[in-house]
Amino acid sequence: MTPYSRRELLRNTGRGFGAMALASLMDPAAASAAVVNPLAPKAPHQPARAKAVIHLFMHGGVSHVDTFDPKPELAKHDGKTISAEMAKGLKTNRIDFAKAPMRGSPWKFGRHGQSGMEISELYPGIASKADEIALIRSCHGDAFDHAPGMYLRNSGSQFPGRPCLGSWVTYGLGSENQNLPAFVVMSDGAMKSGPGVYNAGFLPAVYQGTVFRSGQYPVLNLATPKGISSKAQRNSLDLIAELNQRHLDSHPDGSELEARIASYELAFRMQSSAPEAVDLTKETDATKALYGIGDPATEDFGRKCLLARRLVERGVRFIQLYSGTNIGQDWDDAHTDLQGSHTKMCKKTDQPITGLLTDLKARGLLDSTLVVWNSEFGRTPLAEGTKGRDHHPYVFSMWMAGAGIHGGQVLGSSDDFGLRPQESPFTVHDVNATILRLVGMDHLKLTYLYQSRDMRLTDVHGENEFTKQLLGA
Repeated sequence: MTPYSRRELLRNTGRGFGAMALASLMDPAAASAAVVNPLAPKAPHQPARAKAVIHLFMHGGVSHVDTFDPKPELAKHDGKTISAEMAKGLKTNRIDFAKAPMRGSPWKFGRHGQSGMEISELYPGIASKADEIALIRSCHGDAFDHAPGMYLRNSGSQFPGRPCLGSWVTYGLGSENQNLPAFVVMSDGAMKSGPGVYNAGFLPAVYQGTVFRSGQYPVLNLATPKGISSKAQRNSLDLIAELNQRHLDSHPDGSELEARIASYELAFRMQSSAPEAVDLTKETDATKALYGIGDPATEDFGRKCLLARRLVERGVRFIQLYSGTNIGQDWDDAHTDLQGSHTKMCKKTDQPITGLLTDLKARGLLDSTLVVWNSEFGRTPLAEGTKGRDHHPYVFSMWMAGAGIHGGQVLGSSDDFGLRPQESPFTVHDVNATILRLVGMDHLKLTYLYQSRDMRLTDVHGENEFTKQLLGA
């Protein structure tokens, strides 16, 4: 028997995902007797509340004290400085917490729904859904800059290279639709983190996010080339797959090549399924108006939200939508123009998100879909310059809806000035553990062997007590 080193053993046993996907996609019946398709549906660890996740990420840092966390004491002390004791341990690159003046919110908060949840006038549409969302006001982290904050929220680490939440969900549960990607990502521009926030990290590359474009044509080159029959295209793909497989046989650590083989096959199948899935002309004018399609301010994100609903209907497991990725033009201007940036960006997303929640509920999909609204951090309750706010990871807000979540409740709280968590502080690991739990995955059991260690999304953290509060248990 030929001895193997530990590295060779792990490398050899981990290969073949691309071939598995290829065999399954080419001949599912034959594949079932031979190999297991890594993207085939898998049983959850426990009963799932949600079949799919729509993750709405507001890139740039949304000011919690101006949107979801009212601070009347902050308004009362506008222009004053906080005490040295309160400033202890807080710092940014641009302001001195011991010297910068407090700044009250320029927007009014009102009570909404039967729950009386307080939400800013920046989000009138989302406010109308107060009884359907669970608002968390005590999230906190330790990543101060945009890219580390995005990595932390999406992968559990502020450093690049780890698998993102969508990849973990796809790895754990597979795909409900073999003709569409299991994990779809849409953004409105380049992100400061780059594509690292939606890649598969050390998981096989087949689990990475598939990017759909903005605008009228989310997926390019779906049509079969003119003059090329389906049979000829099939034969061409078979030859390419054979050549790639030969190359893969001599490079057993080629996870990217395995994913390329699988992507060719998926692209071929998408030619029959994706055009219908992304064709928004099939939607009624009333539905388009619900999402804000037709209004220049909401057109782009409205299309993304409507497409997300269509993908959920067709079995796509995880859809992540990014807003505010036009670097230097959107949320980031909160450094110098809080009112200008937040007015524009909240306007851009409020109606589309409201339309999404309304549409999902009307179609009976909200109970089986988890909708998550998130940002990398909040903004300082103190002023940066004369018109802005700096980054603030020490406490901020997020919310969830659907998937049997008990709506109309506020979980956790920040202190009187929105500086730190006061009650029930929630880390990103608590949040990610809860998201996994709602799709039926135990964050302690969802692991992948890497560098001789069973790695997981939540590392050595994450508490499921958070889930009990969200579900009203």
